[in-house]
Amino acid sequence: MKKKLVSTLLLGALSVSLLAGCGGNGGSGDGGSDDGGKSDAKGSVYYLNFKPEADQAWQDLAKKYTEETGVEVKVVTAASGEYESTLTTEMGKSSAPTLFQVGNDQAVNTWKNYCLDLADTDIVKELSTDEFNLTGDNGEIYAVGYCYEAFGIITNKKLLKEAGYEVSDITDFASLKKVAEDITARKDELGFSAFTSAGLESSSSWRFSGHLANMPMFYEFRDDGVTKQPATVTGAYLDNFKDVWDLYINNATCTPVELATKTGDESEAEFGQEQAVFFQNGSWEYANLVTDETKGFMMNADDLTMIPIYCGVEGEENAGLCCGTENCWAVNSQASEADIQATLDFIKWVVTSDEGTTMMAEQFGPIPFKNAKEPENVFFKAADQYIEDGKYVVSWAFNYTPNVDDWRATVVSAMLQYSSNGGSWDNVVKAYVDGWATQYAAQ
Repeated sequence: MKKKLVSTLLLGALSVSLLAGCGGNGGSGDGGSDDGGKSDAKGSVYYLNFKPEADQAWQDLAKKYTEETGVEVKVVTAASGEYESTLTTEMGKSSAPTLFQVGNDQAVNTWKNYCLDLADTDIVKELSTDEFNLTGDNGEIYAVGYCYEAFGIITNKKLLKEAGYEVSDITDFASLKKVAEDITARKDELGFSAFTSAGLESSSSWRFSGHLANMPMFYEFRDDGVTKQPATVTGAYLDNFKDVWDLYINNATCTPVELATKTGDESEAEFGQEQAVFFQNGSWEYANLVTDETKGFMMNADDLTMIPIYCGVEGEENAGLCCGTENCWAVNSQASEADIQATLDFIKWVVTSDEGTTMMAEQFGPIPFKNAKEPENVFFKAADQYIEDGKYVVSWAFNYTPNVDDWRATVVSAMLQYSSNGGSWDNVVKAYVDGWATQYAAQ
């Protein structure tokens, strides 16, 4: 069992709703009832799960725990898009959830009166990092993150080696630029490009107006000590944003004028068919690239890794991947003492037992606990390795974005004008900085 795991400081997502499930309702029924889930002397657990795709796994694990301990564990899964309303309804019942989800500062503000301070509990002692928690102003630990996602530049190590380089040759923006431009100069000889198409069509543009834009946000907020959604931004690192964007579009499988219609699927296929070495995306792409036979390609996981998005910031050789989560457990402080203890015992078992850690690795990938099992996803392994090497995590600063869809649409429009129509980068700066203030006021 591995004892290392990526950590991240998820500081909030004020532009995001409390939490929403994905997919169908699963097999858990339609919620709790006022006469259900009675506590015996041992107490009982009622988990309101927000991920329908994991419903059956939670049902099976709950059954296993009850068989071993005699403690009742009820799992109810909210339907897609209905977690907040379901939680509100269930919390009003006498048999309210004892374990539930909060995923960001906005959710903490809403539910903190129901969130047990977990600071001195066993579940916190099992954590491999304390940077993953949602905390209060006085150091309270209101929620514990139990999994995460990561994004960066997915890299084909085999193609990179064919070009004469190793991943270790890339440690900052300058070295990334050197490698990419050399590949571009020899692309006819090599038979592949440096980057996949940085498409600005709607299925792809979020990678840049959201994930790439995270880089200037992260460093600005880090410098300024931002811990809440700011009313304004300065754009202090937008020159760095421009540098990496120029690198993407000038060393790619397509010309900049084609970006308006290039889709996310096309970019993925270009990488999967080994037309390019680099592909900016996230850990969720692993299955698409390696195991999904419907894609028309099957990559070798051993050929893949993920490197940080370098953009020329001082000290970035010490950066790791961009990591974050909204998957955080809270324990209901209004439950009975017996039910609180039963719930704390249950989640400790989940993150320490063979049955629990196996399920978590299969369903969620890495979890930030000492006894976590290593997931197969090589992108998580890369994220792990950066942390083990002492690199800092680049957190999801884009979660602060006000009126996120409207702000991003304006930024994308300016990026497209700059990239394909000879527009000025000043328009991107204006969309980024002035657009933030505009959307904050509108929000």
